[in-house]
Amino acid sequence: MKYPDGFIWGVASSAIQIEGYPREDGGGESVWEKFCTRPGSIAGDDDISIATDSYHRYEEDISLIAEMGVKNYRFSTSWARIDPFGDGNWNEKGLEYYDRVVNCCLENGIEPWVTLHHWELPQALEDRGGWRVLETAQAFARFAGMMAQRFKGRVQRYFTINEMQCVLQLGYKFGIHAPGCKLDLEGQFACYKSFLLANGYAQRAVKAADENAQVGFASTGRLCYPETNSPEDMEAARRASFRLFDDDWIFTHSMSMDPICRGELHPEPGSQLEQLARQITPEEWKIIHCPPDFVGVNVYNGAEVRATADGGEEYVPRYTGYPKTALKWPVTERVMNEGILHLWRRYGIPLYITENGLSCNDKIYLDGKVHDADRIDFLTRYLRQLQIGMEEADVRGYFHWSLADNFEWHSGYGDRFGLVYIDYPSQRRIMKDSALWYKGVVASNGESLT
Repeated sequence: MKYPDGFIWGVASSAIQIEGYPREDGGGESVWEKFCTRPGSIAGDDDISIATDSYHRYEEDISLIAEMGVKNYRFSTSWARIDPFGDGNWNEKGLEYYDRVVNCCLENGIEPWVTLHHWELPQALEDRGGWRVLETAQAFARFAGMMAQRFKGRVQRYFTINEMQCVLQLGYKFGIHAPGCKLDLEGQFACYKSFLLANGYAQRAVKAADENAQVGFASTGRLCYPETNSPEDMEAARRASFRLFDDDWIFTHSMSMDPICRGELHPEPGSQLEQLARQITPEEWKIIHCPPDFVGVNVYNGAEVRATADGGEEYVPRYTGYPKTALKWPVTERVMNEGILHLWRRYGIPLYITENGLSCNDKIYLDGKVHDADRIDFLTRYLRQLQIGMEEADVRGYFHWSLADNFEWHSGYGDRFGLVYIDYPSQRRIMKDSALWYKGVVASNGESLT
C-alpha cells in the first residue's frame, strides 16, 4: 500500500539544537543560551556552544538528506541570531547564513520548510517581559514579515511557531525549560494570549510579504485513542483529547487550534481558565482567528481511553512491561490513526506530521555501524497506522524527528533521536540503519512498509 502521489517525505531539525556558535557573526543571546548557564538546568551541564556544529557543517548535513533521497527539510531559523536585540536591527551576517542554508537545499533538490520560532526567543526580549507582553508578539510579526520578504521565491512554506504548548508548560509553568519561569495561571494565560496574537500577526505578515507563501504553525498535545471501537469509547477518546481543565489545559491541541482555526476557546465551565478566556476582547479575537493553510502535528505517543458507566471517560492503565522508548515514553502507534482522525474531524485543515520519532540507546557497534532496530520497528508501526488514518484524514506529509542526534533541551546530549548518529567528540556523522531504511520508504512512497 503506497501513500498518495505527491505525499511529502521529510526530516526536521531546529536551530538551537544543531547549530552551535550562537554568537558567531554577530548573533545575539537567546533565552536558551542564558538558561544553559544556570547550574543544574541541563543534564551533564551541557550547553549549546557547539551542539552538532551545523553552523559550519550545514553542507554536510544537507548532503546526507540528499543521500537519503529526501526532498524536504524542515528547519528553524534563530530569531536571536538574526535580531540580536529584538528591535528589528537585523544582523546581516546571520541572514546570510540562512541564505546559504536555503540555497544549499535548493541546489540539492530539497525544498526548505522554515520554522520561524522554535523556542529561541532573543534574551533581550525576555528581559523586556518576554511572552508576558504584547511587544514580543509585535516583534515576532516584524521578524516574520522580514524573513518572508528575504526568502521570497526561495521558500514557499513557513511555520510560525513550533509547539507553543511546550514553551508555556515547560518554560513558563514548570520552569524546566528556558526561560525557567514558574508563573501562576494568570501569568501563563498572559503568555498564551501573546502567543496567539503573535501567530495571527505573523501569519498575516508572511502573506503580506509573499502572497504565494503558504503558512501554518506546529501544534502538539494530548491525543487519545479508544480502548474498543464502540461508539461510546470512541466518543470518550475524542472528549478526552480536547478537554481544557485549569490544571491540564496547556498540553492540548485545542488550546492552539481552537482559537486560531475556529476563533473560539471553551474551557471547562466554572474554571478560572474560563474567566481568563472571557478577557480576550473582540478586537483581539479578530487577530487570533486566522485559519492557516495547514497545521503541523508533532506526535510521539497517546493515551488509551474508555467510556465509564456514567457517560464520562477514564484513562486505561498501561500493563506491566508496556513498551517504552529510551526516554521512557510509551510506544502507542494507534495515536497515528485515531488520534490524527480527531484533529481532522474537528478542524478539517490539511495536516502534516511535522515531528515523529523516538530516542534510542544508540551506539557505534564493533563493525563501525549504528544498528537501531528499535527505531525501524517504531517507525514502521506508526507509519502503518498513519496509512490507515489517511483513508479519511487529509495528511499531506511526514517529517521525521530528527535528521541527526542533537541537543535535546534539558536532557542535553544524552538522548538520540536522529537518523544520523553524531559522534560528539569528533562531530563525525554516521548514517544509522534507520537512515537507510527511511531511504527505502521514501523511494517506494511507503510501499516498503507492507
